[in-house]
Amino acid sequence: MCPTGATTLRHSAAKGPDFRPAFEVIDADRDGKISKDDLRAFYAGFSGTGSSDDDDVIGSMMSVADSNADGYVEYEEFEQVLEQRSKNGSGSGVMEEVFRVMDRDGDGRVGHEDLRSYFKWAGFGDASDEDIKAMIKLGGGDENQGVTFEGLLKILAV
Repeated sequence: MCPTGATTLRHSAAKGPDFRPAFEVIDADRDGKISKDDLRAFYAGFSGTGSSDDDDVIGSMMSVADSNADGYVEYEEFEQVLEQRSKNGSGSGVMEEVFRVMDRDGDGRVGHEDLRSYFKWAGFGDASDEDIKAMIKLGGGDENQGVTFEGLLKILAV
C-alpha cells in the first residue's frame, strides 16, 4: 500500500459511473438523502400527477433502495442499486428517466422552458434567461431546439 493513498484513488476511479448528478436531481431538499417526499416531488413536479398509484411506485422504489431501512436512500444505497442494475443491463435508464421527466413536451429535447421549469422546481428560480441559454449552448444545443439527452448530461456534469 502506498502511503500517498494512491491505491484508494485507483480503486474509486475503477468503481464505475458517477451517479451523483442523478442523485442530486432527485434529492429535492438537498439534505444528502432521498426521502419519499423527494421522490414524490420529483415525479409530481414534472408529470403533474399525484395519484395513489404514484405512492405505491414510490413506496416500492424506497423499499428496494433503502437497505438500512431508515426511511431514506443515502447516496451509497442509491449507487449500490444503480450499479446492480447496470450489471444486470438495466441501469442505464436512470438519467434517461430524469431526461424524460424534464422533457415536458416529449419532443426528445430539453428546451428553454423545460430547463426553466426544472430550475424553478429544484429551487434555482433565480436562473436568468441568459443563464439558461448559456447552459443550452454548453450542452451543444441552440435556444430554439434545446438539448438532447447527451447535451443534458454535459450540463449536469458542470
